[in-house]
Amino acid sequence: MNSSGIYAVILAGGSGSRFWPLSRELYPKQLLKLIGDETMLQRTLRCAKIAARQENIYVVTHRQQVDAVRMQSNAIFALPPDHFIAEPQAKNTAAAIGLAAAILERKNPEAVMVVMPADHVILKTAPFAAAVRAASRLAAEGWLVTFGIKPLKPETGYGYIRRGGLLKKGLPGYRVDRFTEKPNLTTAKRYLSGGRYYWNSGIFVWKASAILAAIKELQPRLYKGLIAIQNAMGTPEEEKTIEEAYERLDSVSIDYGVLERLHKNLAVLPVEMGWSDVGSWTAIEQISRTDSMGNVTVGNVVDIGSRNSTLYADKRLVATIGLEDMVVVDTEDATLVCHKNRVQDVRKVVEILRKRKAEEHIVHRTVWRPWGSFTVLENGDRYKIKRILVNPKARLSLQLHHRRSEHWVVVAGTARVTCGERVYDIGVNESTYIPMKTKHRLENPGTTPLQIIEVQSGDYLGEDDMVRFQDDYGRKA
Repeated sequence: MNSSGIYAVILAGGSGSRFWPLSRELYPKQLLKLIGDETMLQRTLRCAKIAARQENIYVVTHRQQVDAVRMQSNAIFALPPDHFIAEPQAKNTAAAIGLAAAILERKNPEAVMVVMPADHVILKTAPFAAAVRAASRLAAEGWLVTFGIKPLKPETGYGYIRRGGLLKKGLPGYRVDRFTEKPNLTTAKRYLSGGRYYWNSGIFVWKASAILAAIKELQPRLYKGLIAIQNAMGTPEEEKTIEEAYERLDSVSIDYGVLERLHKNLAVLPVEMGWSDVGSWTAIEQISRTDSMGNVTVGNVVDIGSRNSTLYADKRLVATIGLEDMVVVDTEDATLVCHKNRVQDVRKVVEILRKRKAEEHIVHRTVWRPWGSFTVLENGDRYKIKRILVNPKARLSLQLHHRRSEHWVVVAGTARVTCGERVYDIGVNESTYIPMKTKHRLENPGTTPLQIIEVQSGDYLGEDDMVRFQDDYGRKA
């Protein structure tokens, strides 16, 4: 198939619970550097460029993650703003894939989608590229294709696919006999010895029109919302229509909601491409180098005599002695210590934090923005102290806050301040005050990073107390 008709769609809207405390709700696994010097998303973007032309790559993510996703993408290669598809709510993979399909079908009725999770690893790119080419030929004939991974062990954390007969002569792969949910250990062992089962990789290839037809048949309410969105594209009603449609959608995965119930034109293509979904802290050792004692050590760690453990230090020194089969992960505001056989319970910790409304499951103390970053130094009753770093020649949006005032002190560089109708510069050891309900902007006119200390005061200090009037990065209020 002509490569101009192939589109890579990266799903990058995860919630970040499995790799807590390194991942957070607004900084999930796909934004982390778990392997080498690039994040999971950046590695996936490079794979996507193997599957499709750069101008045909799209990323679906949550609206609150768009800034971070765009920043990481731009570090690899720049995509047009409309290639970042922002969902107003997380409604699982059926909605995310359906939304991308609706957009691409309108753009190109013959579009073939290569759907890729942003937080998986593909170590062997040549077999992946060959599989995409083969699957694209199948998709052009109406097949919905999933990549199957030959099981290496009786894994109970993956879904399985049982293959049926070979496809017709000249076409690679097999018909899908059935999908199987995560099995118990006894069943997984039987699958491994039987030879007819594959792990479900979550990588799919199909025509946008074909998956929309399957959604229409099996998820009619979702289809109705997608068609309403498709009809509103390019009109003033587009954003409102997406909001209203997502409000009514059920949260369902593409596997459970569509593929497991589909009994026609479904194929599995076995691929040996060094795949891992990096599903928990214990998966790190499968894709990372270990030392002579079987440990994976990252960051500022001093270890004496530990075995088969994962030891991660963000900034602080972490010292470990005589651990075995343990996971230790330290960040600037939270630390995880658990046995390897309990890593799946990390989600339970995140759920407890969510019920407590604790910020430690939502964001890190340091939050990256297109213009730089900010770090929360202290958070008290009616006040918050931040360290703000603004990149050279960058500026924040023109904004105001209804429920807080701000006091800025310059630590390094020169700040250009807009406060109401005034625009003025302040230097090191100088300060300024931003009253509540006043339009303001912080800018770095220099060639070196600007650093300020910000003291917020008010009865509500959440990041959502903001009205944007102008923004250089296309962000909305």
